Amino acid sequence: MSDPLVIIGCGGHGREVFGIVEAINNGPGGERWKVLGFVDDYPRAQDMARVGRLGSTYLGTTAWLASLERGTHYVLGIGNPTVRSTVDRKIETHNLTPATLIHPDSTIGEDNSIEPGVVVFAGARVTTDVRLGRHVHLNQNCTVGHDCVLGDYVSVHPQAAVSGSCTLGDRVLIGANSVVLQELEIGPGATVGAGACVVRHVEADLTVKGVPAK
Repeated sequence: MSDPLVIIGCGGHGREVFGIVEAINNGPGGERWKVLGFVDDYPRAQDMARVGRLGSTYLGTTAWLASLERGTHYVLGIGNPTVRSTVDRKIETHNLTPATLIHPDSTIGEDNSIEPGVVVFAGARVTTDVRLGRHVHLNQNCTVGHDCVLGDYVSVHPQAAVSGSCTLGDRVLIGANSVVLQELEIGPGATVGAGACVVRHVEADLTVKGVPAK
């Protein structure tokens, strides 16, 4: 029996999450999730039309979630870490259950800790002794090395590489094609720009970019 699931966010990131659900349902275990539809407080008409072309539907704003039965699953299809954390706090009173979605074409190694709401996209690689916090998103073809700690709501964008023994604080964003060298700390709310190479610790709420990142 499949579990009911609502995707929050009908923009491009949310529709990519829908693709992960489809890949899971088409896998060896059969249908795991029944997508009820998409919820979004500020949907664009073109995104609602695209949701329809996927064979799904726009259900309404996050206020609609109050009508769901306790324990219904949800996933945050929102790319921005700060917005993701804000929306999560907004809906936590609805007693819904975060869904953890791991694409069958990703790799998760041994002895890892994965908190509720984590989304792992196709091609992502996680090695060993890694902690993924609540609602972490690992996008296409990114890598996370051994002994890393990723705080809540972290986003690692496509083809980024986080080396071993790194610590990423809550709401950190690692841009596409960037590299974080080993044993570095990225403070909460910091952003690493696309294509950057981080060679030293980054303080909270800073944005760094370039090679080396400054």
